[in-house]
Amino acid sequence: MYITGLRCTLCGAEYALGEVEYVCPKHGDEGILDVLYDYEAIARAASPARIAQDKDVSIGRYEAVLPIRSRASLPPIPVGGTPLYHARRLGERLGFPHLYIKDDGRNPSASFKDRASAVGVARARELGKNTITGASTGNAAASLALLTASVGIRSIIFVPHTAPQAKIAQLLIHGATVLAVRGSYDQAYDLCLEATKAFGWYNRNTGYNPFLSEGKKSAAFEIAEQFTALQRLDLPALFGHRGDWVRGPEDVWEPPDRIFVSVGDGCIIGGLGKGIRDMAALGWITHKPRLMGVQAEGSAAIYNAWKRGDEHIAPVTPTTLADSISVGKPRDAIKALRAVRDTEGAMVLVSDEEILEAMRILGQEAAVFAEPAAAAAFAGFLRAREEGLVSPSERVVILVTGNGLKDIQAAIRATGEPYLIEPHLDAVRDTVTRLGLGT
Repeated sequence: MYITGLRCTLCGAEYALGEVEYVCPKHGDEGILDVLYDYEAIARAASPARIAQDKDVSIGRYEAVLPIRSRASLPPIPVGGTPLYHARRLGERLGFPHLYIKDDGRNPSASFKDRASAVGVARARELGKNTITGASTGNAAASLALLTASVGIRSIIFVPHTAPQAKIAQLLIHGATVLAVRGSYDQAYDLCLEATKAFGWYNRNTGYNPFLSEGKKSAAFEIAEQFTALQRLDLPALFGHRGDWVRGPEDVWEPPDRIFVSVGDGCIIGGLGKGIRDMAALGWITHKPRLMGVQAEGSAAIYNAWKRGDEHIAPVTPTTLADSISVGKPRDAIKALRAVRDTEGAMVLVSDEEILEAMRILGQEAAVFAEPAAAAAFAGFLRAREEGLVSPSERVVILVTGNGLKDIQAAIRATGEPYLIEPHLDAVRDTVTRLGLGT
C-alpha cells in the first residue's frame, strides 16, 4: 500500500495508518477521514500505459491506488469493468451527440456498491475480521452479502423495514443475517454504528469507514480510461467539434467533460471526487471532469447546502420513490459538496415524475434498465439540459448506479401495465388497431 495517513475532513487533523480505526476522535461519528497517498511512489509503480497492459479488467487493475496490500485480497468475483456506451440514438434525439452511459448495474450484485464492498471485504480479510456489518436501503447490503458469501465471511445487515423486497431477497439468498429495523434508513444506520462498537464487527458503511470511498473512486479511473480508449477508436466522431484538439501522450487519459450521478448519502459522488483528485495529483488526466450531483426533490439535504454555498447540512424528512437516495441525514455530505465544488460542477434537483420518465427513456431509447435512484442521474441531465447548465458540444457521461430489477414496481409505474387480451387473433388485431401499431 502507498498510504501515508488519514486526514479529517472537518478539522484537517492527520493520523497514521492504524492510529484510528474509522473516524476522527475529535468529532465522533461525523469526523469522516480521507485516505492520503504517496503519489510519487505510486507514479513510479503505475501509470495509464502500464494499466492498459493489465489483463485484469476488474478494479484490481487499479490496485496501486487502492487501500489494500494486494489485489489477491479482493473477492474472487470480479467487480468493475462495467461497460461505457456511446448512446448515439438517444444523444442525437436530445441534440447531444457526445452522450455516454456508464452502466454499473452490470456489476455482480447489479449495483455500483460492489466497488466499495469489494474493498471492504479485502480490508476485512487483511485485518483478520470474520464479521462485516453495514446499514443500507438495499444495494450496499446486497452487495456486501454477495461478496462476503464468495469468501466465507459473515455479514449482518441493517435495513429499514420498507426496503424493496427484491433487495431483501438478494440479502437472504446470499446468507446474510438481515435485521429489518422498524424505522427509517437513518435509524438503521445509527443502530449499525452502535452494534459495530458493541460487538467489534468490521463496518462497511462508506460514510463511516474511509477506505470504502476508495473503492467507489475506482469508477472515476475506469471512466477516464474507458473514455480515452473510445475516443482513440472513434476520434472523428467524438472530437469533430474540437478542431484544435491534439492527441496527448499515451500516458495521459482524456476524461469526459461532465459526469452526472445521483446523490443520497453523498458517498458515490464523494468517491468519484477522490478519484479525480488522485488522477490529477498523479498527472494522469488532461483535465478534471465536472461532477453533476442529482438529488430527488424530496431528499435534498446536500443540494440545499450547495445552493446556500456552505457546508451546513440540515436534515430533511425524505420522501421519494428512489429508495437508494432517500436519505434524511446524509453521512458523507462534506465529501460530496467538495467533490462538486472542486470540479466546478453543480447540483440539480428532480421530481419523482422526472425520475420515472427517465427510467422509461433509458430503457426504451438506450436499452439500459435503471432503478429509480440510478435513473435520477439521467433525469438530472435532462433538467440541466433544459436549464442550459450543459452545452450540446460537451462530452457527457451518465453514471447508472443500479439495475431496474431492484425495483420492478417502479418500473411498471414508469411504463404502465401490459395489455390483457383474450387468446385469439381478433383480440390481437383489435388491440394493435386501437394502439395504431399497423402492420
